[in-house]
Amino acid sequence: MAAIGVFCASSSTLEQKWLDLATDTGREIAARGHTLVSGGGCVGMMGAVADGARAGGAHTLGVIPQSLVDLEVADVHSDELIVTADMGSRKNLLIERSDAFITLPGGLGTLDELFEVWTTATLDLHDKPIVLLDPEGFYDGLLSWLEGLAHTAFVRESALVRVTVAKSIAAALDEVESRRPAAS
Repeated sequence: MAAIGVFCASSSTLEQKWLDLATDTGREIAARGHTLVSGGGCVGMMGAVADGARAGGAHTLGVIPQSLVDLEVADVHSDELIVTADMGSRKNLLIERSDAFITLPGGLGTLDELFEVWTTATLDLHDKPIVLLDPEGFYDGLLSWLEGLAHTAFVRESALVRVTVAKSIAAALDEVESRRPAAS
């Protein structure tokens, strides 16, 4: 069993296909017996992944800053909801409490979380699997840009291989399960 941190959009105006992807990801996390660690929100894909995980019987842990609790977007149905002072504390706790990370499509906040776990992995601060769940090529432009930076020495090739791209939910979870470090 792993605690899987899932990063994704919290926008409530997304196409249904993205909400379905999040719901299905949560359900599959549950079906495989894992815990969901999320940003603690109840809206958009973040709410959908938590609802999907709970529907499948998974334990859900949400980590949310007080400022978002004040906006009444906290996932109050989480099995465990941790309220932090700020976004930085939230990210640190998400990294600490997760054994692996799956990033679904999202915007600036999602990218911020992805780059935080990616950067800390390249600095050898953790060796947790990082997977981009990208069934429709959502991240193709970003990955192409980053690969181009490797040719200029701004990004090391060794950093690029720290992230795996999966085209399906099953492939993303297979990758997490095959690469998860042994419990200490």
